Amino acid sequence: MLLRLALAASLVVAAMTPATAAGPWWEPVARPALDSQINVTGEPFKGTDGAGKVRGFVDAHNHLMTNEAFGGRLICGEEFNEQGAAAALKDCPEHYPAGLGALFEAIVTNDFDGHDPVGWPTFKDWPSYKTVSHQQNYYAWLERAWRGGQRVLVQDLTSNATLCVIYPFKDKPCDEMASVKLQAKRTYELQAFIDKMFGGEGKGWFRIVTSSEQARDVIKQGKLAVILGIETSELFGCRQLLDLPLCGKGDIDRGLDEVYALGVRSAFLCHKFDNALCGVRFDSGVQGGVLNAGQFLRTGTWWKTEECKGPQQDNPIGTAGPNALIPASAVAPQYDPAKRCNVRGLTSLGEYAVQGMMKRHMMIEIDHMSVKAAGRTLELAAQKKYPGIVSSHSWMDSLWTEKVYQLGGFVAGYENDPGGYVSQAAAAEPLRRKYDVGIGFGSDYNGVGSHPDPQTGVTYPFRTYPDGPLVDRQRTGDKVWDINVDGGAHIGLLPDWIERVRQLGGDQLVQDMLGGAESYLRMWSGVQRWGA
Repeated sequence: MLLRLALAASLVVAAMTPATAAGPWWEPVARPALDSQINVTGEPFKGTDGAGKVRGFVDAHNHLMTNEAFGGRLICGEEFNEQGAAAALKDCPEHYPAGLGALFEAIVTNDFDGHDPVGWPTFKDWPSYKTVSHQQNYYAWLERAWRGGQRVLVQDLTSNATLCVIYPFKDKPCDEMASVKLQAKRTYELQAFIDKMFGGEGKGWFRIVTSSEQARDVIKQGKLAVILGIETSELFGCRQLLDLPLCGKGDIDRGLDEVYALGVRSAFLCHKFDNALCGVRFDSGVQGGVLNAGQFLRTGTWWKTEECKGPQQDNPIGTAGPNALIPASAVAPQYDPAKRCNVRGLTSLGEYAVQGMMKRHMMIEIDHMSVKAAGRTLELAAQKKYPGIVSSHSWMDSLWTEKVYQLGGFVAGYENDPGGYVSQAAAAEPLRRKYDVGIGFGSDYNGVGSHPDPQTGVTYPFRTYPDGPLVDRQRTGDKVWDINVDGGAHIGLLPDWIERVRQLGGDQLVQDMLGGAESYLRMWSGVQRWGA
């Protein structure tokens, strides 16, 4: 399966200009015309330290191919195109002439004034730190993040059938697993595209890996190790309807085998909606209300709460008032603020899926699980001494952190405003010292999440670590991005964000972040050795 995907991907870039000259290993020998600049100068670090450890920043949660998800028209623009940024970074046709057709973005951001739909070369209004419907993961921007020190990327294949059905514009099917397969295929095509740019198969900096050994070798070469994961609401079609499961053990086994063959090595069992595998950790505010209504529309059940059994708690639920998603006769329940936990935990099918992931030596994501579901997953992992537990973007109760570390798992904070990330990291620092672990972050770009506001204090050029390349303002077309003005507008501004984190949190925090790559690989290696 992996070989077929790689061969198919090579066809995508067959027409690119062949290599004509050799240069530094970190610079391409051919790049499309009218493309983005990188604006990082100097050789990326590679090799290991004196103790034989790799280093590098870990983005444990990103969505490179979301423009293929949700029906294919929710996220506008491509990650790559043979003709460069001018061809890839275009708005969706329904957003013209004044961005008023960006219905989803308007609802999520509460901004109904529209936007300038023109991308290249002006990029007047997008991507921005507020955008939820425009490409933020263009390959050259990711290249800048890699050049700035990132060495691990978890590429979560994602979709949501309910959002796809509701959204009026689409040109791809709403089936979540079909979307996962398409996004996996496109990720291999991106690898082939970058390989071609750097002189041939295997020569690019973007390397999809399926084992910790492969990842370690890639990082030693100074390249980016890319791990495929899945974050969907109905994994393997395991939806629930009126609390009845619409999948069985056979579906789970077939699904796990199929995605493993695609190269997937980590997965969420539930996301946003309660399903046949587990209950979710609620969303709050307006988004929580909308999601609760979406759950009702898809499953026939509202979120249900109970008093928490321990110190961990789920998020309070946002109000699901009258909205266009649900019939006027449907009345959302009122929630007792003293009852914060989802009644739904890990179901018997969910336990079967956890055991199946362990059997296949896969990493289990517990973010988005309800407290009850996460607690039971941690119990199962502890019983089996299974280290492969990951919290990739701050969507679990932080009181689980030590339990994850005790098992040998990995924790990453959300790439929110630098001050928030620093505070969260400071609270967990004693545990990092106790368990000798690094820390990652989850950028969640193209994941319909929030990103850092404009900052103050970053002076260009700078280095994100003492001996790294020089990082200047990022330029694409006529647009020059500056984190002091533009915040976390796209993935290429991660080095700028890290610089602000360093200013607020100190050099030691950046060293902990650089230790993230070794900690992630240590966890993954433990998963592979488990049961031997």
